[in-house]
Amino acid sequence: NSLSASATLWAVYDAVKKMGLLSIDPNNKMVDGTATIIGATGSIGRVSAKLLALVFKRICLVAPRKEKLQALALEIKTIAPNCQVFTSAEANDFANQTDVLVTATSAFDQKIIDVEQLKPGCVVCDCSRPLDFSIEDARKRPDILIIEAGEVVLPGKYTMNCDLGLPKGMVYACLGETVILAMEKMYEPFTLGRDLDWQKVKQIYKLGREHGIELAAIRGHAGF
Repeated sequence: NSLSASATLWAVYDAVKKMGLLSIDPNNKMVDGTATIIGATGSIGRVSAKLLALVFKRICLVAPRKEKLQALALEIKTIAPNCQVFTSAEANDFANQTDVLVTATSAFDQKIIDVEQLKPGCVVCDCSRPLDFSIEDARKRPDILIIEAGEVVLPGKYTMNCDLGLPKGMVYACLGETVILAMEKMYEPFTLGRDLDWQKVKQIYKLGREHGIELAAIRGHAGF
């Protein structure tokens, strides 16, 4: 899941850059905006929150259990002291001020946030399976961008004897991580368990870039 988390934030970065609505503070290089993570205490949500806190001036953490949220907020403040951290069990509390929204939940048949309340220009990255947002949600709000987590493109020539259901050259990031480790000759359980190490997420991204891994085309409800 380390490269999965990395590719997710990579896709968010590309989407935010292309939207061109957020500015970077020249003094501290922080993005002058607010990122919200729903499912912040889960595996992908937790590491995404830590990494987003390193670059955003404000982050909002959303999860149902207050004690876990408070523990995560304290942890984030130690690694990202320049970021303001807010917490809530209710995602709609932050909807109208959110510039980037990452969802990583297991909320079957539940609306985790009211899409109508989201801030115009918001970039939404839906990492949940099944997805938290439907194509109907996307159609209601043509002024926001809803994308799925990123896949990656492997470098060079290779053979594959199974169909992943993706265009040629693309693989899911979890498989991409295994390929990077093999090319780097790192024969180890790099990602183990649910508690992802944010430094390893950064490390696998850098190793992938060194070996020529690219982000695949960003995908939404209507395809790539």
